[in-house]
Amino acid sequence: MTELFDADWLALREPVDHRSRPAALLAPLTEWLRRQEPLQVLDLGSGRGSNLRYLAPRLPGRQHWWLLDHDAGLLAEAQPPAPQVEVTPLVRDLREPDGLQLDRVHLVTGSALLDLVSEDWLAALAAACAANNNAALFALNVDGHISWEPGDPGDAAVLAAFHEHHAGDKGFGPALGTRAGQRMCDLFAEQGYTVACMPSPWQLSTADRPLRQALSDGWVAAACEQRPDLAEHFAGWRRRCNARSGTLRVGHLDVLALPPER
Repeated sequence: MTELFDADWLALREPVDHRSRPAALLAPLTEWLRRQEPLQVLDLGSGRGSNLRYLAPRLPGRQHWWLLDHDAGLLAEAQPPAPQVEVTPLVRDLREPDGLQLDRVHLVTGSALLDLVSEDWLAALAAACAANNNAALFALNVDGHISWEPGDPGDAAVLAAFHEHHAGDKGFGPALGTRAGQRMCDLFAEQGYTVACMPSPWQLSTADRPLRQALSDGWVAAACEQRPDLAEHFAGWRRRCNARSGTLRVGHLDVLALPPER
C-alpha cells in the first residue's frame, strides 16, 4: 500500500468519524456475532486504531482484534479500549487480499479504506469473505457528495478536479473513489450476502474549523496535481473556503454485509 496518512490527520478526523457512524447497523451485526465466542475481528488499514476504539465497546463478549496496516508507527498507537479486548498488530501490505487469513476470523472490517482500493481488490475480498463465511462492515466510504451552505462559485471546479485525482491509482490499481460503498453492496450481494447500506455524512460546523481547513488544503493539493493550469484559481478558492462560516457536508456510506445461513 503506497498511500500514507499522517497521525495528526487521523487524530483530527476521529471524533467526527465516530459521531457520524450510523448506530442502526450495529443491531443486526451484534445479533449475528452473538453466535461467536470469542469474537475474532480482522481490521484492515487500522492506522492508529480508530475503528477499534469505536467498534469494540459496541460488540458483545470477549474479542480478539487483528490490526493490519503497513505503518508500524501508527499501529503502535492502537491499544485495547477495554479489558475484554485483545489486540495483535500485523504490519503488512494490503495490496494482496488473497493472502489474508480469513479462515480464523468472524468479522472483517475497516474504516475510510475502500475508496482507495480497486474493483478487482474489492471483488477478491468479497469472494474470500464468502468462502470463509465472514461478516463484513466497512465504514465511512466517501460517496462524492460534498456541499457547503452557503456555497461558492469555485466549489464545482475544485471538487471536479479532486474527484478525478481521487480515482487514480493509490497502490491497488484504479481506485474506486466515490463508487466504493455502492460497489461493496453490489459485490457482496452477488455472493449471496444480506447487505445494508446507510449514510454516515460528516456535518462540519465552524466548531470543526481545523478539520475543515485540513480538508480544503488536501482537496486543493489534489486538484492542483490534476489541473495545474488552475492552481491560482484553486488557491483563491482555498482562502475563501477557510474563511467561510456555515456548514460543510461530506457524504459517506457505511456498509454491512452478513453471510447467508449455512
